[in-house]
Amino acid sequence: MPQRDGARGLGHVKVFVSFVSCVLALSSGACEAPPARAEQARVAQTRWHALGSWSGRGSRQTESFDVATGALRLTWDTRATGAAGEGHFRVWLYSAISGRPLQQFVDSSGTGSGTAHAADDPRTSYLVIESAQVNWTITLEEASQAR
Repeated sequence: MPQRDGARGLGHVKVFVSFVSCVLALSSGACEAPPARAEQARVAQTRWHALGSWSGRGSRQTESFDVATGALRLTWDTRATGAAGEGHFRVWLYSAISGRPLQQFVDSSGTGSGTAHAADDPRTSYLVIESAQVNWTITLEEASQAR
């Protein structure tokens, strides 16, 4: 039986309405990633606990400390004691077992401050601070998940 023009027109309208409905569903967030709140909650659950704080002038090696999770954060601050821009400050993470350098946290000149992050395997470690013509302060923290 041949279709009348009016019936065929309704078929196109139904397809168009279905298409528009799908587009609206997709644009309304049906396919979006989970809200940023989930990520914020995960980050908020990370706790930092101090492994040690040190300050001084000149070079030094810290005592050994145990790294359990491998996620480290070093906060540092230096004040030049000579002319502006003079002096240097470097902080290295070393293995207390093998004595080898694992990674460098900081390499800075003169007055400055910052936060450096490092990821390493759990192990017993220590820091080596190399400095000249700067007073320095550092705090080393390790991340742990809140329970």
